[in-house]
Amino acid sequence: MTEALSAQAEAAGGLKALVQQNGDAGSDSSGEPLLARLEPTAVGKQVPEGGEQVQGGDGQLPGSGEQAPAPVADSSKRKKRRGATGERVVPPPKKRRTGVSFSDEHFAETTYYFEGGLRKVRPYYFDFQTYCKGRWVGRSLLHVFSTEFRSQPLAYYEAAVRAGRLHLNEEPVQDLSIVLKDNDFLRNTVHRHEPPVTAEPIRLLAENNDVVVIDKPSSIPVHPCGRFRHNTVIFILGKEHQLKELHPLHRLDRLTSGVLMFAKTAAFSEKIHEQVRDRQLEKEYVCRVAGEFPDKEVICKEPILVVSYKVGVCRVDPRGKPCETVFQRLSYNGRSSVVQCRPLTGRTHQIRVHLQFLGHPILNDPIYNSTAWGPSRGQGGHIPKTDEELLRDLVAEHQAKESLSMLDLCDGDLAPGLTDSTAPSSELAKDSLERLATAAQKIDGVAEAASQHLDTPEKAAKADVNQETDPLCAECRVLRQDPLPQDLVMFLHALRYKGPDFEYVSPIPAWAQDDWQED
Repeated sequence: MTEALSAQAEAAGGLKALVQQNGDAGSDSSGEPLLARLEPTAVGKQVPEGGEQVQGGDGQLPGSGEQAPAPVADSSKRKKRRGATGERVVPPPKKRRTGVSFSDEHFAETTYYFEGGLRKVRPYYFDFQTYCKGRWVGRSLLHVFSTEFRSQPLAYYEAAVRAGRLHLNEEPVQDLSIVLKDNDFLRNTVHRHEPPVTAEPIRLLAENNDVVVIDKPSSIPVHPCGRFRHNTVIFILGKEHQLKELHPLHRLDRLTSGVLMFAKTAAFSEKIHEQVRDRQLEKEYVCRVAGEFPDKEVICKEPILVVSYKVGVCRVDPRGKPCETVFQRLSYNGRSSVVQCRPLTGRTHQIRVHLQFLGHPILNDPIYNSTAWGPSRGQGGHIPKTDEELLRDLVAEHQAKESLSMLDLCDGDLAPGLTDSTAPSSELAKDSLERLATAAQKIDGVAEAASQHLDTPEKAAKADVNQETDPLCAECRVLRQDPLPQDLVMFLHALRYKGPDFEYVSPIPAWAQDDWQED
């Protein structure tokens, strides 16, 4: 997810910070955009899958799903980082092993429950951790929070200090005016809420000594990323199927369903990746698109440019990466078509972008079948606006629908950029700015109230007894309407994954049946 973003996401740069100049879809989360959150210190790598998007990691006080090691004493065997003589030395964050694994301690952080066709995670406390960034050295915590951690007002961090939630080198922070030094280790305990996902179970298609193959439901991300941790394939397989130490062989976008493979051993993982490099693997998808798709084979070779990894938006552009997708119509019901898709390359959102370019976007695609692209919805690559305007209008459209989660975003990700950026390009976006400004004022009030509520250690300790509610947590005071289970499904399904000596096929979903009719 290599993003060429500025080191400071200043208010004047709001949505420009979201705009990614061209990037390689094969890249992953080596850096996180500085919008309202910052880059993790050790985000687990995510393997890009043909035609699907690579997502990022989490970060409030920036950190990762993995626990970063705390600072330890000096040692002559440790390599010293560059800096002044006599600086403190700590080991670098541990690298995650090739196999993605979480311990029982991680699994015990919270529990699931099922309601209204949704899998839900009970809110829980979580530590975001990071080492001091070079640009923070010599700056106070107050300065860092006020310039870079703007997803929360300063009143929140002041209340967090009183509650003992902020730690510097494993000692509670007493004053935000403390000046940071190189290698300082920061830890922020937050109250974490995860969006619901479908209650559809993860079905095992095959399992042997080498591989686990599942039929992934739509709406569940593969790895911990963004606001998702327990509601991910990796966590569900570990908690409910006792399948751990898995090596991801490819990935699917959160809204895409279908065949997903994991290796059980490093040796088998390397074998499959060699086959990928040698182009010995075949992938087949099925989707339902708008309109009557041509009744012949269609090959699209348009290059694809990544506009923003944070929002997850790409478009056809001559400066983009070369790619190729082969399409064949399977059926047409008078309003929409079922199309077979064979991506021959693996660019971000390749299938979805090529279908949009051809004028037949996936019927319920929340990004590429949006009016934010203009009257033609991006057909033929015609987009009558800048990338900044496109992102602003796309975000505004989903804010109006209260569906930002479909973009894997929340209001805190965008508030500074949207409220301080230049004039919007549509009335829809203008209305969105007013809504965000009101929301920001409410959050300020919540944090101020929490600051007074937690003015003694005794009150702070009592607040930690019940994990599901927290006086510092603005999310606890927001009543969000649950999505309908059908709203979490996008009509794109990984039907088949085939190699020289294996072939795995998942059942065709109901929306891909010939006689299916949309409401």
